[in-house]
Amino acid sequence: MGAASKPRVVLDVGPAVHQNAGLARYAERLASHLLAGHGEEIDLTLFYNRHSGHQLPASLAGAQTVTTERGPYGWRLGALASQLVGFPRLEKALPRGDLFHASEHLLPGLARPAVLTVHDLIFEAFPQHHTRTNRTFLRVAMPLFVRAADAIIAVSQQTRRDLVSRYGTPESKIRVVYEGIDSRFAPIGPPEVARVRQKYSPERPYLLMVGTLEPRKNHSTAMRALARLKERGYPHRLLISGGQGWLFEPVRQLVEGLGLTGDVSFAGRVPDAELPALYAGADVLLLPSLYEGFGFPVLEAMACRTPVVCADSSSLPEVAGDAALLVPAMDDEALAGAVERILAEPGLADELRRRGVRQAARFRWEQCAAETVAVYREVAGL
Repeated sequence: MGAASKPRVVLDVGPAVHQNAGLARYAERLASHLLAGHGEEIDLTLFYNRHSGHQLPASLAGAQTVTTERGPYGWRLGALASQLVGFPRLEKALPRGDLFHASEHLLPGLARPAVLTVHDLIFEAFPQHHTRTNRTFLRVAMPLFVRAADAIIAVSQQTRRDLVSRYGTPESKIRVVYEGIDSRFAPIGPPEVARVRQKYSPERPYLLMVGTLEPRKNHSTAMRALARLKERGYPHRLLISGGQGWLFEPVRQLVEGLGLTGDVSFAGRVPDAELPALYAGADVLLLPSLYEGFGFPVLEAMACRTPVVCADSSSLPEVAGDAALLVPAMDDEALAGAVERILAEPGLADELRRRGVRQAARFRWEQCAAETVAVYREVAGL
């Protein structure tokens, strides 16, 4: 490959095909912006495992694509085996290229250079919040994947610190490239907000949580904070948007135990088209997560001019900046108090809205794509 050549990049977009949470968004948005804005700098091929009849999202239709079909576990276990024993290499399953980018925590042993995106090490920090099977796989596989990668993209400074402290990863190998939010997250007109509010919470104001239903999102602390607010006379319900994850049943039982059956509403996964108005209609977004590798809902809510209260740990302070109220993740009294301040002090709420729009504007997929291309070219020696 000459100095003027474009590196041939193979990007694994499997999460965009098989998932619908944060990893899916990263793979789809990165691929979309690479295709739209960087065709003169890289030659991009999309790769995914086509098991179960899954297909690319419509936004990536028409892209240069190569697939394999190895079953839901075959590719995952094959990637681990190839790292453990160095054989068989999975090059034959991949399109030709100068480098491979693993967009999720799955990097096969390859002859070519590789870039690995690490979103978080939650399974290390809070192993009890993962299923045993997933935890076991990641604890064996991730150190191998991290060591094998020629360059690592960390989505936050928190993830970079975790890689260094837990795996001894050389800092020189890690590039922090922040994820972004889409332009659809913006101030929303009153008619659309009213329509969505009528659908999800027609009679009462609401506090909002957005994210997969899993223990680390810490819904239980939010529910205890809601119970405190109810005791103080606030009429709000807690509206929870997110797909079903794992180990969540005890939290559902907590709703009944706290006497909040009529005050907590599980909306499921809200359609993308309605999500901005759902944010805009909320009085406050809550994100008391025990750990976030990045924290999309913080920025999405801010862009829609919704005040945010989030945990003061993991990546959330660096993402939220000075535009949110930060509280200890497990302190339901502090969470209730922060929400009460926003509800009772219009001046504070307005200031958080102003700061939030400014903070959210710093995180764009266009910048993420451009910085990712720079990593590709560095690894390719250009």
